[in-house]
Amino acid sequence: EDVEVLMTHIGGYPGRYDPRVYKLLMLRPPQLFVCGHSHILKAMHDKKLDILHLNPGAAGKYGFHAVRTLMRFVIDGRDIRDLQVIELAD
Repeated sequence: EDVEVLMTHIGGYPGRYDPRVYKLLMLRPPQLFVCGHSHILKAMHDKKLDILHLNPGAAGKYGFHAVRTLMRFVIDGRDIRDLQVIELAD
C-alpha cells in the first residue's frame, strides 16, 4: 500500500515524543506511527505533523494492565480506516 509507517517500542506521544523518535518523525514524517511500552491504548491524530498515532495497549497476560487489547484497521492505498479496538478475553 501507499502508507508510510514507523513502528517502534518506545515512542512517546504527540508533543512528548522520545528524542530519538522525534528526529525520525521530523526527518521523514510517516502517515502512521505505532508504538507501545506504556500498555495504555491510545489512538490520536498529531495535528502538527499530520500523523495517525496508535498505541495498541497490551495483548499479553503479564503486566499491570487490567484489560488485554489490540487494534485492527484497514489500509487501502493511502487511506487508513475502520479502526477497531478489540478486547481479549481472560
